[in-house]
Amino acid sequence: MKKGKKSWKDKLYNTRDLPKIVNLEGKMAEKWGEGRMVVPSPLDVDRIMKMVPYGKLITVGQIREILKKQYRVDVACPLTTGIFVKIAAFAAEEERMEGKRDITPYWRTIKNDGSIDKKLPLSDEEIAEILRSEGHTVVKKGKKYRVIDFRERLVDIDHLGSS
Repeated sequence: MKKGKKSWKDKLYNTRDLPKIVNLEGKMAEKWGEGRMVVPSPLDVDRIMKMVPYGKLITVGQIREILKKQYRVDVACPLTTGIFVKIAAFAAEEERMEGKRDITPYWRTIKNDGSIDKKLPLSDEEIAEILRSEGHTVVKKGKKYRVIDFRERLVDIDHLGSS
């Protein structure tokens, strides 16, 4: 690693005064509506991703819904949530490279349309293979890999972590 360059784990644990709640005003209100928005911390997102059990999936939209409910706000920031999914995934891969086996199962976090996020550390093919090993059917459609019938495999966000 280059001198001065932060590791993904450093980025994960750097909370940057997050989470924070902001009022939606101006262009933000035009885009997401009136009310309040949570800007989560990377650890908030990682914690949710860690709760997804083997054989289940979660979408980025579901993560945002959990954050919205947790912080009692109208919306969870889509931009930072997506960035923090990436940070959690790359931090997990750093841990895997260090020999740690119990890492955040980031491959279980998919896009809202059921496709594999191209911004994750492993290739689409590698993630598809892991998901297949966990019982999911993954097909390539055009340039995207999608989990077939993913909606039936999504976690119940109202009971996530309670079992």
